[in-house]
Amino acid sequence: MTDSQTPPEETATTTAPPPPASPEPPAATAKPAKLSRGRRITVWTLVVLASLIGLITVLTVWVDRQMLDNNQWKKSSADLINDPAIRSALSVYLVDQLYSNIDVEQQLQSQLPKNLKGLAGPVSAALRQPATNGVDFLLARPRVQQTFINASAVAHQKLVNVLENKTGYGISTGNGVVTVNLSALVKELGAQLGLPSAALDKLPPNVGVITVMKSSQLSAAQTGVRIIKALSVWLIVLVLFLYGLAVYLARGRRRETLRNVGWAFVVVGLIVLIVRRTGGNYVIDGLVKPANRPAVHHLWAIESSILGQAGRALVLYGLVTMLAAVLAGPTRIAVATRRAAAPMLEHRPGISWSILGAVYLLVILWAPTHALETWWGILLFGALIALGFEALRRQTVQEFPDAAFAGAGMAASVRGWGSRAASHRPHDAGGNTTADELARLAELHQAGALTDEEFAQAKAAALAR
Repeated sequence: MTDSQTPPEETATTTAPPPPASPEPPAATAKPAKLSRGRRITVWTLVVLASLIGLITVLTVWVDRQMLDNNQWKKSSADLINDPAIRSALSVYLVDQLYSNIDVEQQLQSQLPKNLKGLAGPVSAALRQPATNGVDFLLARPRVQQTFINASAVAHQKLVNVLENKTGYGISTGNGVVTVNLSALVKELGAQLGLPSAALDKLPPNVGVITVMKSSQLSAAQTGVRIIKALSVWLIVLVLFLYGLAVYLARGRRRETLRNVGWAFVVVGLIVLIVRRTGGNYVIDGLVKPANRPAVHHLWAIESSILGQAGRALVLYGLVTMLAAVLAGPTRIAVATRRAAAPMLEHRPGISWSILGAVYLLVILWAPTHALETWWGILLFGALIALGFEALRRQTVQEFPDAAFAGAGMAASVRGWGSRAASHRPHDAGGNTTADELARLAELHQAGALTDEEFAQAKAAALAR
């Protein structure tokens, strides 16, 4: 019995030697990677601060693009005149301008026979609603719509010139009054409705003129525009810097911090979308008369469309960031994905970068967000995906250093995480297979690819083999 029990003891001694001392230094080296309480507070403070500034940035960019970009203003004007509710409200306003400045009843009396002149009053009142319907129909015609768009664009350019302290269209920034002049449109519609030209010529010069800004409001508006112009550029840089600094300081927790940054993007985007919907509705319902609310709600939806685009873009960026963090994590799907991609990333880096470049060009051509339509957005997006791809490639190569192509396809031959057979071979009794694996785990932990818990679990599994 004693002789028969000896071989297992020898086998145990041979196949399961005590862990060598060499892997201990890497583990000790990884200890400083654990975040202290002060550093955790600093990282979270940076993420929260960047998110709050990001919310302000979205609002400043929206004002800059919506209010100060003439091309965007023209597009919004075209959307406004094509909206039925807004077109109906504009029709009522234009007909009111005609009736307020032209004695329609007197004009009818001059046209009717003597025995029918008494009908001029009832007829003029009865014609008001048909005239409104007729104006609504005329506003749907392309030529009339273009007249409205041109008048709106001229007024907007005047406004921008005033706000940016420039001169243009014959106005002075010192005592200028910015207006939208629809008088030509009023006269054209009057002619379309059959009013005589002599009556239309008597219209006062200010008919159909909408005052946008008076000189008393100019100084504050100019200061606000200068602030918005500066903030819309530099706040974006500041937000990205703060997020990047938070990830950099979270050594040992960088993947988790990157995931939290993705969540921050999603939360800010959702807040923007909620504010756009509920905040706009609350203000309109509190300040606008019930009869005008439908048109004003449509007006807000069009004028805040850029705000909605920004909110949806932030949600998209956040989801992509979280997906990148998950792909670099320890889940089975993520590990399997990296294992499958390891041969290509390690042995065919040129092909890998070419595929990434093709995907990058497709996204740029698609341009799902406004930022990808600007030169700085295209460059920033390219730099971020290049850095992320290189970090993932290096992590994958470290995890699966022996990955190789099998035949014509790609199959990972891995001895990094789970090469149990190699660690149990007799001729490896004095080797350093376990030491290599522990050292590799320590490197991944120090680089932030593994959390403290994940590192402890992987180290225990390696020592138990």
